[in-house]
Amino acid sequence: MKHRSISLLFVVVALALAALIVGDLVHEARGLRLRETILAELQPVALKNCTLKRFGSANDGGYLMCENLIEPIDAAYSYGVGSNDDWGCEVSRRYHVPVHEYDCFDPARPLCSGGALVFHNECVGDRTGSRASRFFDTLENQIRKNGETAQRVIIKMDIEGAEWDALLATPDELLAPIPQISMEMHGYDDPKIVEVPAWAYQTHWVNKRIGVLDPTVPVPAPMSPLNAPDAPNIPDCQLGR
Repeated sequence: MKHRSISLLFVVVALALAALIVGDLVHEARGLRLRETILAELQPVALKNCTLKRFGSANDGGYLMCENLIEPIDAAYSYGVGSNDDWGCEVSRRYHVPVHEYDCFDPARPLCSGGALVFHNECVGDRTGSRASRFFDTLENQIRKNGETAQRVIIKMDIEGAEWDALLATPDELLAPIPQISMEMHGYDDPKIVEVPAWAYQTHWVNKRIGVLDPTVPVPAPMSPLNAPDAPNIPDCQLGR
């Protein structure tokens, strides 16, 4: 994960957009260049040593991960769960580890027979504090409070746009040992980020310490057949651009 370079890119994009919005100088050509910059960072690559597997639901609620690169694992973190957490349940049952769930918008406690789900009625954000009666804390603090800063964890994050600020507030030292993060990146209509031509991008980040790039596969790499639209009856653009 090139956290430092990606963080810098996102900060520069955010500041540039803010200045344009305030000055009422938004131009279509400039917006196109910004969209192309972010999409360039999201282009998929192929790894020689990754066996992809879908964990969780067949559609929304399912996420691809490198199955053979998950172990050893001590815990998992699932951000944005709602009334069910199929990803967290499958991970917990298969690897016999606790899955910490964070969601301050839906108080429902997902059930998982045979799994160990630990629900936290709070959200992840860029700082600690309450907002509109909901409690937020940083990724760093949440992992530290669980006593797992030195343990091997994987993360799934689907938090409707809050992922940008949450990750930018996370120090490199915390992200560096995390092997995999499956995440939806939102912000299609948020001027703080950039207008992108899709509702969200489901991305899978593999730490460059363990992922081996396959130079024989073109970039962007072809989508995996394990990909699936969020809903079986709704058009989805993830299989083509």
